[in-house]
Amino acid sequence: MPDRLPIYELEDSLVARFRAERRLIVTAPTGSGKSTQVPQMLLRHGLLGDGQVVVLQPRRLAARLLAARVANELGVELGHEVGYQIRFESRVSDTTRIRFVTEGVLLRQMLDDPLLRGVSALIFDEFHERHLYGDLTLARALDLQESARPDLRLLVMSATLQTRLLSDYLKPGPPLMAEGRVFPVEVRYQDTPSYTDRRPIWEQAADAFSQYVQAGGEGDVLVFMPGAFEIQQTLEAIRHQDESRGFVLLPLHGELAPRDQDAAVARYDRRKVVVSTNVAETSLTIDGVRLVIDSGLARIPRYDPYRGINTLLIEKISRAAADQRAGRAGRTAPGTCIRLWTEQEHAERPTHELPEVKRLDLAEVVLTLKAAGVQDLRRFRWLELPEERALAHAEELLLDLGALKPDTSPNAPHAPPVITPLGRRMLAFPLHPRYARMLLAAQDHGCVYQACLVAALTQGRDLFLRQVDKRVKEYREDLLGTEAPSDLFLLMRAWNFAAKNDYRVEACRKLGVHAVTARQVAPLLDQFLRIAREQGLDTQPGRFQDTALQKCVLIGFSDRVARRLDSGTLRCELVHGRRGVLARESVVQQSPLLVAAEVREVGQTGGETHTILSLATALEPAWLTELFPEDLTRDTRTSYDPTLRRVTAETVVSFRGLTLEQRRLEPPPTDSAARLLAAEVLAGRLKLEQWDHSVDQWILRLNFLHRHCPELGLPPITEEDRRLLVEQVCHGACSSKEIRDKPVKSLVQSWLNAAQRHLLDRHAPERLELANGQRPKVAYHAANPPHIALRIQELFDVHQTPRVAQGRVPILVHILAPSRRPVQVTQDLANFWKEHYPRLKQELQRQYPKHEWR
Repeated sequence: MPDRLPIYELEDSLVARFRAERRLIVTAPTGSGKSTQVPQMLLRHGLLGDGQVVVLQPRRLAARLLAARVANELGVELGHEVGYQIRFESRVSDTTRIRFVTEGVLLRQMLDDPLLRGVSALIFDEFHERHLYGDLTLARALDLQESARPDLRLLVMSATLQTRLLSDYLKPGPPLMAEGRVFPVEVRYQDTPSYTDRRPIWEQAADAFSQYVQAGGEGDVLVFMPGAFEIQQTLEAIRHQDESRGFVLLPLHGELAPRDQDAAVARYDRRKVVVSTNVAETSLTIDGVRLVIDSGLARIPRYDPYRGINTLLIEKISRAAADQRAGRAGRTAPGTCIRLWTEQEHAERPTHELPEVKRLDLAEVVLTLKAAGVQDLRRFRWLELPEERALAHAEELLLDLGALKPDTSPNAPHAPPVITPLGRRMLAFPLHPRYARMLLAAQDHGCVYQACLVAALTQGRDLFLRQVDKRVKEYREDLLGTEAPSDLFLLMRAWNFAAKNDYRVEACRKLGVHAVTARQVAPLLDQFLRIAREQGLDTQPGRFQDTALQKCVLIGFSDRVARRLDSGTLRCELVHGRRGVLARESVVQQSPLLVAAEVREVGQTGGETHTILSLATALEPAWLTELFPEDLTRDTRTSYDPTLRRVTAETVVSFRGLTLEQRRLEPPPTDSAARLLAAEVLAGRLKLEQWDHSVDQWILRLNFLHRHCPELGLPPITEEDRRLLVEQVCHGACSSKEIRDKPVKSLVQSWLNAAQRHLLDRHAPERLELANGQRPKVAYHAANPPHIALRIQELFDVHQTPRVAQGRVPILVHILAPSRRPVQVTQDLANFWKEHYPRLKQELQRQYPKHEWR
């Protein structure tokens, strides 16, 4: 009974604190009754005045079921004094005093009514899950409370909460804590690491169930699995166990019909096994559970702003989430939790999940905040600041969609982008900005009804059943066809079939369609059509051109344009340099250009991940020119082909970095060809036969004289100048053959005029005139002094060291034996003749007696 729930231990202090304060934090264990009883306490004690309390829930399923439970406890009809609002569904009235909502619903209400008229209190339930819209709504509520609504009461509560972070943020009084009456739960781990058990996780869970029942375990069983597929497999595996006789086996997840969700939490006269996603971790209490079997897994949505890809991978849950799951077994009696991993593995898990603000797409949130007047997102009152890249990517997408525009005011040259009238209109639709943009574009293309149907078809789970048998495939192909310009068109055909057959299960199953999903599309379609009419759009379902709807999809998803890489595989390249694989079931596999309404990364067997492009629509390149002319670029690309040893060129048309068209260009542009050939020459892979030692020496002579006689004003040849000279040699050619024997020396020497060349020959000569008439060639170097090399006999009568550069630099003389073997290196010939020659003469004369020795 409600009056026996643990939360009532806090009733007096909660009411007293809330009368005196406007902010409060409450922590109480799951199952203590806080989600259902605290709103009633506020109503019963007159803390709401004439207004209502809004209870924020992180999940739609919890909001609906909690509202139903509170209405039942108060003995009122759901939708009157107690109601709920979730995305695409509402059961409230003017008499509603307790309203359960999902977090995004309240944020939109704050946008429409910034003062939250008629709302006396906000309760943020299960805040520890750190859902994105919960963070944002709390921030907006604090701003409102500190400005226009000081009377607004704020209550944050959770089963487990990092109170220090939140207390620093809220600055309320001390948190209220309810201990609750939780029975002990024995936690059992596996003996061997989970990665050593190759069986599917559902088979492991079924074995754990059987062992528990065989050992005499009592009560109901709650099994946690990551998704609907694993839930179904688990139910099948348990159903095949003898120990399941007498048990009611039930699934529980957000995609079930309301009736099936209600069945999972109902009481039965038999024992039951509920296999659930993490929706049963918090908020919902399933009475009678004595055993929890925990796979330790959940499907965690993430968004990678660097690649623009949504991921939905099965990941290990945190230790905090595992503790929440375990606690479900100790609500009514001592219980047991069997974890399908080892205690060592448990210690290695993260303490808490990463908040959604750090792992989800922020585009819809950013647009909402901009509409609410938050110009600088970096200065918003974030509980935890998201990654800069995620904010920047969201703004970039909204700029592409036309929802934002750069702030061109002269007083704010670097101001953040601002919302446009189109962006404000997009917010009328409770959809991701991509779909909202598509719906507004449909007005210009005469297909609003069809665009609304596409939006409705893509908001829930897949309409088509996967892995159907051959008979269903053939029937589907016969009825819907195998050709269409878009996968979305096949969805529309399938839904129309289901609607004409009143969503009968048998008819839908024959086509491989989810009957429940098909039925849920109709109210969504009606809602979108109603909003479209309110926005002044023409929603009549008349005839339309396929290309019109295809263009609307392109307008909404232009950053997901993709091109098939080859006809033999489904590999694609997307804009901004990303890669992916077109879904095997897509009907647009013959289209070289497409746009994908869904890009996601999914886990595969063996730990691999694939980026899958689905809900694809075929495109014509001309549409990009028509709709996005500013995003098209035409470039000429030249490259050197080492096999052909020549430069090739092509003209390339690109859309946001994605190549659309390539054409060979002959001949290649001369400047580009010269640069590429020069680079190959300078790297040593191609050779200019005429660029010989004498050319290099001429350059070294020039640079030498520039260093030592700068007053002569001779321009040196730097490495960059050398590159330009090589380019000049290569100009007009496009292959190695054409440059191999091109003349070089005259072009290089034209670097100097005649007068400058005279100075070079005079002060840095190629040959020296010695006193004895010898004319040795001078070798110049980049770092060392210039040198000559002569045999001793060729130096007779030369007593002074020769000098260059206006006499400033003595020549380094390499003195050779008759065999041309070096015997001395000097820059002081006078000293050589005086000090060293007598000794060398005696030694060399014995070796070379036939040579002249003075």
